[in-house]
Amino acid sequence: QIDVASEFRYRQPVFDPDTLVIGITQSGETADTLAAMRLARQAGSPVLALTNIMGSQATREADHVLFTRAGLEIGVAATKTHTAQVAALLLLALRLAWARGVQPEAELRRLGHELRAVPEKLEELLARPSAVEEIAARYRDERFFLYLGRGMGFAVCLEGALKLKEISYIPTEAYAAGEMKHGPIALLDKESPVVVVADDSPVFPKLVSNVEEVRARGADVIAVATDGNETIGELSRDVLWVPRTDHHLAPMLTVVPLQLLAYHIATLKGYNVDQPRNLAKTVTVE
Repeated sequence: QIDVASEFRYRQPVFDPDTLVIGITQSGETADTLAAMRLARQAGSPVLALTNIMGSQATREADHVLFTRAGLEIGVAATKTHTAQVAALLLLALRLAWARGVQPEAELRRLGHELRAVPEKLEELLARPSAVEEIAARYRDERFFLYLGRGMGFAVCLEGALKLKEISYIPTEAYAAGEMKHGPIALLDKESPVVVVADDSPVFPKLVSNVEEVRARGADVIAVATDGNETIGELSRDVLWVPRTDHHLAPMLTVVPLQLLAYHIATLKGYNVDQPRNLAKTVTVE
């Protein structure tokens, strides 16, 4: 179960000694996350802190600590620390699956091999020519963006939309693509670009149907897709390609073009991408 730390402790959560509570805080000093961790420990649940900063408050208050070791990140909008957190959680999930015997060992080894290949694929992605600057120039003055995805692609949309809001100050909404017809579809027109995260997941055919619905309303589609995905390429005005990997690991690759899109739009607008207005790297008060 995933919960928002600032809401978690106000809804009378139920704890037990067999429930592990994982507090994710890059700085290790986030007030709401620390308060939620304290509540869990007081109730008798073991607490694991996932953080980037050794010696932080979270490391002193947790029962166990998992360091991301991503190095110092100066910019307020997290990029490398986000990717490191995803990688750490994947490693934890693989280890738990192995310990519990719930997945074939061969499959876990395959995923581990794929995970070890991700850094090289990230280097390749950053080195290859990309249309992201051209796309940023085309859409820099849009009044609204909608991000759509399914499964883990939706989680990537949440992160990508947050980046665009944080550093370019453009109103942006991320939505589960399957829920689009329950509201956000009313916002679509030719002046509202839609960013779609199209990884090679089992729900990809459903996402294609959503993209067709978007196009029928006149909105431009900007897709983030894996190399060779001709279907999404034919349906989108613009495509930001990423190297192919297992869909469980795809978020570490598909998030990068969205980070770059936000960066280039903000830069074209003349904004300080490292110090966006009204934001701080660490939120130490409620």
